[in-house]
Amino acid sequence: MSSFQVTGGKKLSGEITAQGAKNEALQIISAVLLTDQKVTITNIPDITDVNLQIELLQEMGVKVNRVSRDACVFQADDVNVHHLGSEDFRKKSGKLRGSVMLAGPLLARFKKAYIPKPGGDKIGRRKLDTHIIGFEKLGAHFNFDTEQHYFELVTDGLKGVSVLLDEPSVTGTANILMASVLAEGTTTIYNAACEPYLQQLCKMLNRMGAKISGVGSNLLTIEGVGKLAGTEHRMLPDMIEVGSFIGLAAMTQSEITIKNAGIEHLGIIPDKFAQLGIKMEFRGDDIYIPSQEKYEIQTFLDGSVLTISDHPWPGFTPDLLSIVLVVATQAEGSVLIHQKMFESRLFFVDKIMEMGAQIILCDPHRATVIGLGRKHRLRGITMSSPDIRAGVALLIAALSAEGKSVIQNIEQIDRGYQYIDKRLNALGAYIRRID
Repeated sequence: MSSFQVTGGKKLSGEITAQGAKNEALQIISAVLLTDQKVTITNIPDITDVNLQIELLQEMGVKVNRVSRDACVFQADDVNVHHLGSEDFRKKSGKLRGSVMLAGPLLARFKKAYIPKPGGDKIGRRKLDTHIIGFEKLGAHFNFDTEQHYFELVTDGLKGVSVLLDEPSVTGTANILMASVLAEGTTTIYNAACEPYLQQLCKMLNRMGAKISGVGSNLLTIEGVGKLAGTEHRMLPDMIEVGSFIGLAAMTQSEITIKNAGIEHLGIIPDKFAQLGIKMEFRGDDIYIPSQEKYEIQTFLDGSVLTISDHPWPGFTPDLLSIVLVVATQAEGSVLIHQKMFESRLFFVDKIMEMGAQIILCDPHRATVIGLGRKHRLRGITMSSPDIRAGVALLIAALSAEGKSVIQNIEQIDRGYQYIDKRLNALGAYIRRID
């Protein structure tokens, strides 16, 4: 198990480029199973979760030519469907929640799929009901193996149907969407997620020959086709990494330019950081954050305490609430952070409080942050990363703190952020990786 040793209190400066989007990558890479022709994908993030997804494809027979660390050519013309039932596949796919998105393409093209008990972040319950119910409506049947903890899905042929999702699940929408593009007839998905990553998937599938309308809305209509062709696709910059760098700049009083930030796809993310008092300038597709001595949290128009909560797109993404919470600790003013979707995602705040932050954990979903206004800097401690986003929030806190911090279990951070230590060290940070 590896750790980061961080010496805080250093002002950073320079330019940093956002990696390709992790959440988009897991969907797009799964979609290559829908055709036997070549699919070229670029701007792939070189991170643990994505590399594991690529390994899963290779082990089931997909040809992978990694042209560079951020570009791959895939061809799924000789897939070994029997490998899906192997113990090796169950174990490896069980480490990665994103592996669930292989099920839709596999059902659509090969009429069989396996979904293991999902791995990934330990942030509370993340049910698969939306996926399974959607597949059932399309004509799949499932059995659950209580000993091995996996779902086996089979179908005689998927048929178009009207699907009303009980929640606008991003992965659920993507999975049902990928299953329906090769189904017979027309499928509608209502209450669909409409994140930019879903829009990217729809655009890619349409270039491959799918017939998807309503892209960007919560009502998708899919006319099934008999076959899909190959294509080329470039992933968006990772909006979560962009938000993380905005927060990092404010916390460390640094002057940073985020290159190629994909501003048109960020939605209200910049607005939420602006509500914390963080100044930023848009320069083309770059975001410039000047060094700020202080930043002041806004209030609502009636003077009441600001609340920042997560919500399905175009609302604020839950993946950035951990960052917002940490950044607020050194602001002037107070804010209520309301994490609605996951009941365990705020449990890392005890470490931030140990560093000297003033936070009231109201319940598993809400925390009130009383900004210190830099009157009392955070102090370095030893802590452990519970999930990807909390891990980077802890790293940002450590970079702004007095003294040295040790962050353990950084494998969680590596799952979502590529070479984060090297990239931040290039800006003037001091992060030492200890194996």
